[in-house]
Amino acid sequence: MPYQTELSGLQPPFPNLGLIEGFFGKGWSWEARARYAQWLPRHGYGFYIYAPKEDGYLRKHWALPWPEAELEALRQLARQCRDNGLAFGVGLSPMGAHHDYDRKRPALLEKVRLIDEALQPDILAVLFDDMKGDTPDLAHHQLTIAHDIAAHSKAGRLIFCPSYYSTDPVLEKVFGAMPPRYLEDIGQQLDRRFEIFWTGPRVCSSEYPAPHLKQVTELLGRKPFLWDNYPVNDGSKASSFLHLRAFENRPAELVDLVAGHAVNPMKQAALSVLPLATLPMSYRLGKQYDADKALHASLNATCGPQISAMIEADLPLFQDMGLALLTQEQIAHLKSRYLPFQDQVCVNEILRWLAGEYVFDPDCLTD
Repeated sequence: MPYQTELSGLQPPFPNLGLIEGFFGKGWSWEARARYAQWLPRHGYGFYIYAPKEDGYLRKHWALPWPEAELEALRQLARQCRDNGLAFGVGLSPMGAHHDYDRKRPALLEKVRLIDEALQPDILAVLFDDMKGDTPDLAHHQLTIAHDIAAHSKAGRLIFCPSYYSTDPVLEKVFGAMPPRYLEDIGQQLDRRFEIFWTGPRVCSSEYPAPHLKQVTELLGRKPFLWDNYPVNDGSKASSFLHLRAFENRPAELVDLVAGHAVNPMKQAALSVLPLATLPMSYRLGKQYDADKALHASLNATCGPQISAMIEADLPLFQDMGLALLTQEQIAHLKSRYLPFQDQVCVNEILRWLAGEYVFDPDCLTD
């Protein structure tokens, strides 16, 4: 059975397929991250990038060092990834650094030094996503910052995320008009050592058509590095849903069209395993891949046959209807149905979702 083989942990990981913890709202626990450091390389993933939007020391307060306890937890996570053969990355978002950069530059280079010294990341991502882009000479400012970081970082792999990381009109609606020739300037002038994140035709793309990716390759002067916003559920609408179904429309041919593929998971770490287990299957099985069979295998391997059958039956409520539209009677019924199994971590997250614990973070403006 190909699906069981894929879940056996015996297949080598894809070095260019990985996970970026890059969502808004409450990030994962350190325990969940430690579990992923083991799970990812056994299920086809080659890297993990730590970039939760809630970590202010990577975003609004990037100029400050992490408190020692948090830095030690990060050190441990980096070690756990490396011990399991998983490349470890950090996503740094130097928000506002381009305002009076000469004054802020020493603090930024000190942060890069700290990241190198304490965490020794294999990957450093410089992220300018989800921040106001209506600045004259935006590309010039971001290029200066990125090149400074590249000159001082010891990371073996560098990735750049532009402020306009898709052709989705929602980005200009939320963050202001894209400056003229912004993407062309980034593509032509960004150091060739950098790969460039791209979310596809939409912020949350359901597919990545080959003509689109070829066009973007021309625009950026290199193959895009996919930032795949499935199964993430941090948006104002998306936070009402559990995205549990298998990956679709990610054909094996993507491997020739992109530089890499990073998946942004849900706020629910344990439930994210269900769809995440299926993407490497899509790459490996190619045209033989069947999303329903892949999810069935993933559910059985993760939750066992009884809970697997329950979740499959309730998928339309979790993924199509969503919490906001469930009646009180439906919520009460689901709670009573899953409560006897609350010790299982997947079920515990379903119960917490039903209780409304996964609150939407209004900082997330793209949905």
